[in-house]
Amino acid sequence: MNQQQFFPPPRRYWLGVVSRSHVACGIAGGFAQVCHGKAGPLQRMALGDGFVYYSPKTDLTDGEPLQQFTAIGQVSGNAAYPFAMAPDFTPYRRDIRWFPAQAAPIQPLLPRLSFVTDLRHWGYALRAGHLELTAEDFSLIATAMQAEMREVSHGICESVQR
Repeated sequence: MNQQQFFPPPRRYWLGVVSRSHVACGIAGGFAQVCHGKAGPLQRMALGDGFVYYSPKTDLTDGEPLQQFTAIGQVSGNAAYPFAMAPDFTPYRRDIRWFPAQAAPIQPLLPRLSFVTDLRHWGYALRAGHLELTAEDFSLIATAMQAEMREVSHGICESVQR
């Protein structure tokens, strides 16, 4: 008799680039929104994936330079969904369970982040607004943020202090 075995998909890790003021809205509402509300980047993420926000500025238009990782969490919603913010603007969002953490500057981590291939032009990799991270990069960022991670593993929730 041939039995099928269940192998959970590998966990992936993602980084979104938005201003700190937009991060604050996402934390308050329990969601992530990236790339001016595009669905595609959020649809690549799966339930249980790790997610971190990097904020180049405090505010989108007139913000001061910040260059910090500002929030970290785990995808908790099954799918991206549209959310009407204005009659002519319906961006997509993805539910995120945010973890307690401190903002952390990116500068000290630059030499150790795998997506940074040129220290002089390190911001180039972030221009797309959403990118996949390695597990090592995510762990490095979580540690710098002193994140109190709560990971779901086989239906059991366990606390992990990074």
